[in-house]
Amino acid sequence: MPISVRNVSKTYEGSAGAVQAVTGVNLNIDDGEFVSVLGPSGCGKSTLLMMMAGLETASSGVVTVDGDQICSPRKDFGLVFQDATLLPWLTAEANVLFPIRMMKQDSRLYRTRARELLSDVGLGDFFDARPRELSGGMRQRVALCRSLIHDPTKLFMDEPFSALDAISRDAMGKVLLDLWERSSGTPRLGVFVTHSIREAVFLSDRVVVMGRRPATVKADITIPFERPRSVAIQDSPRFNEIVSRLRCLIDQDEWTGATDPHASEA
Repeated sequence: MPISVRNVSKTYEGSAGAVQAVTGVNLNIDDGEFVSVLGPSGCGKSTLLMMMAGLETASSGVVTVDGDQICSPRKDFGLVFQDATLLPWLTAEANVLFPIRMMKQDSRLYRTRARELLSDVGLGDFFDARPRELSGGMRQRVALCRSLIHDPTKLFMDEPFSALDAISRDAMGKVLLDLWERSSGTPRLGVFVTHSIREAVFLSDRVVVMGRRPATVKADITIPFERPRSVAIQDSPRFNEIVSRLRCLIDQDEWTGATDPHASEA
């Protein structure tokens, strides 16, 4: 199993004492899957993602990727965060190429790919633009391209669109979906943390629901829509039925089942 999370818990030590973020999480994600993680604010979604990406270590349990225990990030990982974190003195193209420089590879060999990625996300006229010349949505597109420049097989995204306005957020979701579906020749795996239920259903093959802290997996629901997907599916009764079910699961603090009893119907 490409990603395996086995009985993982995470406890932080703070000034007020120990805080348990997640407890007893078990989760498997296979190659080619795009999995979104939903749950109440502060429930430990980002902590779980950071442990899978090697940026946090589990207090107990084990996270493995391709059979290897993860204790630090790997070169075949791509990461996108809430903030684009672009270097202000670099152009859009140079920001995309920055990971290549950090890996001490010849960035000239990746210049064509960087421009192709920027063009794919609608920034073909902004190769030489500095971050201050770009809107928030445009900066996040550059950050997405940066995460893909080295062709990672695992892509981890921590609420990458949360700071955007609704129109920009919808546009970025479509950009991400288009890039994902166009990369079908690569066994890429995606983990996406979000607070948006509709965004999760639109983008994902599966949606994992976590309960309140200390959180564990409350439901793991398969999304039935085939790829490629059109934004028109968001108007369908089936789409809205799944969104409603997920909203109920998140709102029910006392819900204690290990899986959604209707998940096989999805």
